[in-house]
Amino acid sequence: MHILFLSRWFPYPPDNGARIRIFNLIKGLAARHTLELISFCDNSVSGEHQQAMRQWCQSVVSVPYRPFQPNSGRALLGLFSNKPRSVIDTYHAEFAVAVQAAAARQPVDLLIASEIDMAVYGVPLRGAKKILEELEVTKISRPYLTEAVGLRKLRYGMTWWKLVGYIRELLNCYDGCTVVSEIEQMAVKALHAAGAPVVIPNGVDTDYFRPTPGIVVERDALIYNGAISYAVNFEAVAYFIREIFPLILAERPDALFYVTGKAESSLVSKLPKHEQVVFTGYLADIRPQLLKCCVNVIPILTGGGTRLKILESLAAGVPVVSTAAGAEGLNLMNGKEILIADEPRAFARAVLHLLQDAPAREALRRNGRQFVEAHSDWRVINAQFECYIEQVMQLGHVEEKA
Repeated sequence: MHILFLSRWFPYPPDNGARIRIFNLIKGLAARHTLELISFCDNSVSGEHQQAMRQWCQSVVSVPYRPFQPNSGRALLGLFSNKPRSVIDTYHAEFAVAVQAAAARQPVDLLIASEIDMAVYGVPLRGAKKILEELEVTKISRPYLTEAVGLRKLRYGMTWWKLVGYIRELLNCYDGCTVVSEIEQMAVKALHAAGAPVVIPNGVDTDYFRPTPGIVVERDALIYNGAISYAVNFEAVAYFIREIFPLILAERPDALFYVTGKAESSLVSKLPKHEQVVFTGYLADIRPQLLKCCVNVIPILTGGGTRLKILESLAAGVPVVSTAAGAEGLNLMNGKEILIADEPRAFARAVLHLLQDAPAREALRRNGRQFVEAHSDWRVINAQFECYIEQVMQLGHVEEKA
């Protein structure tokens, strides 16, 4: 089968959540199908990275992405449209041309549009089955549902109203849709029952991330494996340093808190200052840093999607303490594979318990590794995705409404 894969993120190197998912889905599909990749990229893509993706794709096209600019002319005109302003402002004619050119070169059996940003480019394509992969709506709905009355509530409401109509329109043009969790599945079904999505969860490479004998674990070392350039990570790290870390230091004064990922000085300067917080910067391979830490702390306050950082940590045998929002959608059992705490003192107590109790750490390590091997290995996820694709290919085409 010939598959045209449209991606918002250039998948290589697979160094953040979105890229990791796209990269591993493509690898899995390439074992049985012929793929072409058309991807946006935030910066120019090196020849090395292009060549890396050609191991799995017969052609690779990258198009520079233009971020949403709320004050641009197109975005302001979008105020008078029933489509989200971001869709109007970020639409890229060159990307649309690349999609049509690929279809003209070789008939497409299946088009996969990864994330909602890519869906608009698949709508005009005729004759191919289409799957909208990893639709996420809770990230947009929650600000509207949780905001009190006022202008912000009105603005969030307008955004949500436009998005609801746009999603319904898209799902009428796609033969299938996937989400990463049951929570997202319920949210999408509430918008469009006829377009009920299938859950294809996030995964982890359990061969790459695995416990490594001989690694010296630093006493009282904690880690957060996520770049603070992403707002959700910044919020989580700020919350931990301000509210939780002092409670831990009161009992374990030598504790260190490592934060991995890109960390511009302008962002670091906005965080509470603490000499026992270490920003490692971008790590091409996070495993050595992750494996030498006692506990991975995930104090995320904003839900949505599922956290690959937790799956990576469990696969590597590093125990995790998380908020409920951080562990959302992973179906992990509190007290068995993970510890979950939402209030600062409870979170600190959970971390201290693991720092002080080696058998408890070992139990979480063992149970967490067993969980990801059984449920979250990318080989398991790819088999689920392949099965769903086969179901979609056997169905009749949707009525195209482009």
